[in-house]
Amino acid sequence: MPSLKEIKNRLTSVNSTRKITSAMKMVASSKLHHAQQMIENTLPYETMLEHILKTFLASEADASTVFNVERPVKRVALVVYASNSSLCGGFNANVIRLLQHIVDEYSESLGGKDNIVVYPIGRKVAEKAAKMGLHVAGDFTCLAEKPNVKQCIEIAREIGQKFVSGEIDRVEMVYHHFKSAGSQILTRKTFLPIDITEELKRDRTRDLNSTVTSKEAQEYLKKNASTEERKAEENVRPLNDNFIVEPDMYTVLSQLIPKYLHLMLYTALLDSIASEHAARMVAMQTATDNADEILRELNLQYNKSRQQAITNELLDIVGGSVNN
Repeated sequence: MPSLKEIKNRLTSVNSTRKITSAMKMVASSKLHHAQQMIENTLPYETMLEHILKTFLASEADASTVFNVERPVKRVALVVYASNSSLCGGFNANVIRLLQHIVDEYSESLGGKDNIVVYPIGRKVAEKAAKMGLHVAGDFTCLAEKPNVKQCIEIAREIGQKFVSGEIDRVEMVYHHFKSAGSQILTRKTFLPIDITEELKRDRTRDLNSTVTSKEAQEYLKKNASTEERKAEENVRPLNDNFIVEPDMYTVLSQLIPKYLHLMLYTALLDSIASEHAARMVAMQTATDNADEILRELNLQYNKSRQQAITNELLDIVGGSVNN
């Protein structure tokens, strides 16, 4: 049985760890709120761009550009989103596991890793890609900390130019889609060639107003939010769909689809950052709860040991007085 001093030292150690995990949870919660606001700020642009594309596709059934041409896959690019730091549960491990699966899949069909190039956004995935012997297109670790629209556009343009020139035949994205603070979905999505019809049908529902992580609280918020959403839909005014297309549909789509690709890359980055902070918040909350449980057990053990020591001393005193 450990001594009172050993139990007391462990109590101090666990209590210090609990303070750290609790503080990290609060920091992650604050960063998550900021990340949710960044996603919300992009929604008006995303909504309008999607609306225009849907309108064009509805009026031009066979609308196509160079970006949605399917061809035999000989060289693949992977845009993979992870984080720069740890302590976020299985966030990075899940991304790396899916990356390994995709690489194994393409290595078998393409005859090796030489025809796979990775655009790693986040230090963890960059390190893993280097260990796997994959060709890394550059250093994009800063994006995982500070999302930059300009740099995302540059990456999208570089990938788009390589796709158009035939250097790359297929581009895929791996990231966590942020639905709510308690739900982040690991997603594998084809970036190029783009199927714009399928892309516009994707589920984009998000809870950007809450940092609650429990399932019960999420369900309660969804029920309350549904009535407000119905009221908002009743007050929505229909947009004017009478667009004048100049000079022709192909030229307009050739301008709009690259913009949509830029948006896809940037939105995936914001989703990944928000998912990272949500995962870290959950991990730190779990660690704090575990520390509280250990503290309760140690306090109980300390009190029992202390009571046992007092009882032994009393027995020694009583025994000594009887002998005298």
